[in-house]
Amino acid sequence: MGITEKIADVEKEIARTQKNKATEYHLGLLKAKLARYRVMLLEPIGKAGPKGVGFDVVRSGDARVAMIGFPSVGKSTLLSETTETKSEVAGYEFTTLTCIPGKINYNGAQIQLLDLPGIIEGASQGKGRGRQVIAVAKTADLILMMLDATKPLRQRELLEAELEAVGISVNTHKPNIYFKVKKGGGISFNSTCKLTWLNERMVYQILHDYKIHNAELLVREDATVDQFIDVILGNRKYINCLYCYNKIDAISIEEMNWEANTVVVSCESDLNLDYLVDQMWHHLGLMRVYTKKRGELPDFGGGVILKRDTTVEDVCRALHKTLVDEFNVTNDSFGSAALSAFQSSGPGLTRLLAVRIGLGNINKA
Repeated sequence: MGITEKIADVEKEIARTQKNKATEYHLGLLKAKLARYRVMLLEPIGKAGPKGVGFDVVRSGDARVAMIGFPSVGKSTLLSETTETKSEVAGYEFTTLTCIPGKINYNGAQIQLLDLPGIIEGASQGKGRGRQVIAVAKTADLILMMLDATKPLRQRELLEAELEAVGISVNTHKPNIYFKVKKGGGISFNSTCKLTWLNERMVYQILHDYKIHNAELLVREDATVDQFIDVILGNRKYINCLYCYNKIDAISIEEMNWEANTVVVSCESDLNLDYLVDQMWHHLGLMRVYTKKRGELPDFGGGVILKRDTTVEDVCRALHKTLVDEFNVTNDSFGSAALSAFQSSGPGLTRLLAVRIGLGNINKA
């Protein structure tokens, strides 16, 4: 029996098992087994097969956005409309057979947009080169999920399920669980809150299934079994996702299902594309930091593009790689209160408070 068949068997057993207090332990072990099989499917052991056309694209720009969607939803048209790259567009499915990069210039930032081949249901198991397509999505800072407004809403659920199966969770955070494998001492399990889904017996059994017999574990939130398994494996990516419904001009406003993190566009009619790019910028969490030389006005003509919650050390490295070694202390050019937390602190220990603060002055020792 192959890995795919084993995965199908476990999924069927989970589906037919009633979910109640008595079956929680059994379901937890099944989910651990399912996660282990999926890892084996994504990282097969043995001789590599013949090399095909690679989807790897050199990363460039300040951020990367990957378009994920079923065939013929308008990914190539969107790339052609928003960048200078022209991707082949036709009236049949699977026009795009490899990864085609484009570049969007917005607010002084260069955003790399990847046009990936359309995926089909079962892509997480390798159908239609789906694993190669989704593997590229793991390298993105934002997933742009392209959807057809004229088709049922179930398409979004199917795409999210395919991403979830290969270790990509969209629009969610990493579980607040501390986990560290040790060389001895057994398993130490503690929690700082009431746990609904996990218990000590289940945690011990799941860890033993993964051949982990010495570890330290501290759960700081009411995590599910799936989240706990993700922490153990350590291979899940948590990526923001923006849902883009194309062909909005083919339906009425009443037919549209408005949801969070959703943008509606028409690539053919060039409707709402500017707002889509603006939302990409917002969901990427980008900001522009302005620098100021001592005794001069701030330079608002350029700026450094960085992500929110970036550190002063990141700003220094963006300006020049040797600047961190020469960094000593910051002065706030907008007032002593705004950057009081920065004074006499190491560059990697502090975070930028706002875009308008910028870098301030850099005093060399």
